[in-house]
Amino acid sequence: MSDALLAETRVLREAPAFDVMFDVVVVGAGACGLSAGLAAADSGAEVLVIERDATPLGSTAMSTGLIPAAGTPEQAALGLADSPEVFLGDMLKKTKGRIDEAVARRLAEECAETVAWLRDRHGAPLSLVTGFLYSGHSFMRMYGTPNRTGSELQASLQAALERTGAALLTGARVDRLFTQGDSIVGVEIVRPDGAREQVGCKTLILACCGFAGNTEMVRQWIPEMAEAVYHGHPGNKGDAMMWGAQLGAELADMTGYQGHGGLAAGFGVTLHWPVILEGGFQVNREGRRFSDESLGYSEQAAKVNAQPGGVAWSLYDARLHQLMHQFEDYHDALKAGAVMSAPSWEALAALAGLPGDAVAQTADQVAAYTRGEAADPFGRTFTGKPVLAPPFYAVRVTGALFHTQGGLAVDPDARVKKPTGGVFPNLFAGGGAARGVSGPDPTGYLAGNGLMTATTLGKIAGRTAAAQSLKGRAVEG
Repeated sequence: MSDALLAETRVLREAPAFDVMFDVVVVGAGACGLSAGLAAADSGAEVLVIERDATPLGSTAMSTGLIPAAGTPEQAALGLADSPEVFLGDMLKKTKGRIDEAVARRLAEECAETVAWLRDRHGAPLSLVTGFLYSGHSFMRMYGTPNRTGSELQASLQAALERTGAALLTGARVDRLFTQGDSIVGVEIVRPDGAREQVGCKTLILACCGFAGNTEMVRQWIPEMAEAVYHGHPGNKGDAMMWGAQLGAELADMTGYQGHGGLAAGFGVTLHWPVILEGGFQVNREGRRFSDESLGYSEQAAKVNAQPGGVAWSLYDARLHQLMHQFEDYHDALKAGAVMSAPSWEALAALAGLPGDAVAQTADQVAAYTRGEAADPFGRTFTGKPVLAPPFYAVRVTGALFHTQGGLAVDPDARVKKPTGGVFPNLFAGGGAARGVSGPDPTGYLAGNGLMTATTLGKIAGRTAAAQSLKGRAVEG
């Protein structure tokens, strides 16, 4: 076990006398924690959601806020014959089967209900995203907010939680867990001024994301991304994994992560992948392509970082420039000056500091692949898209680490598992705190699956924890 997980005592076996008790305590107020809190409150439980930041944002607010859902009425209305079984097949194919199939199946079966529940009951402004298909997904199944931002989703979930009457405590970091046997009986909170408080709980849900913000843990588990730009929430320090290691919980897929091969270098703004999937391509400093960019933005991160200088240029045209306007991040990139434009490939190359002849030659090759006149040596299929036409655009990008995909192993009810078999009686996890459905490396990540595990595992954890707590309350009564 990593020294980073065991260096500090984070679990105490002797519990104090708690001044306050909740049915369900949730650690973290991102999409997972808020979904868990909503689900538990819906069930009638007394809920406390604890967030270390003064304003709940987390990784969710830094994302596009897109959640995949399979077999929805909106898909059916468009004639899309999607289903949970098809979605499960996509996950198994992308990960080469290296995931917990029972958990993946539960998520595939529940994600459509999650989106409907968040939208229809709690007012999240989610609608089916059409116009492009993300790599690895058999159908258009992404649901997003009007401006395709995680901050919109986060704000709507926080407002929904507040309407339920559940308690949301901000500016409070959970430092320790208290246990009796295998059960979690409470947590210790540290305030910014150093004051400590102890809160009792009947059930505990860990929704405090992963460890991408912990340099030592990244170096231990994901050394190829140790020097990469981290584009995520700084609070992702691996707390859930540290607690889990000291409790004796099972950890899995700790080498898995979501990267992104399109972070505007020096600007910290994401150029989202439809710009590539709909016909754009990437070149290195030599003006040459270096991979099949369409395989996925996650695995592309390490490929970009392997190029000279650890950078590449995403190249596209006016059609894709217009397509990208539906993303708020693209407007930010334009305002920041990250986007270059010119009437010819040679002129664009000059702006970007690239060899003009090489860029023009590469663009001619891509045009030939698009017309079906030649086969891409990297194996990418360009046919079915229009040939890129002027004016042309470029963004200098680097490969970034967004968030980790490994964590506490859970069963289909989001209960934390033991490596020897069985589960902890009242401990749950979801989102980045739990093992995801992306396998042990970045090649298995499907767009949106981070928020799917956040919202759906959060919902499942909240409902299950509430039912258990309320059953215990009835027995006590």
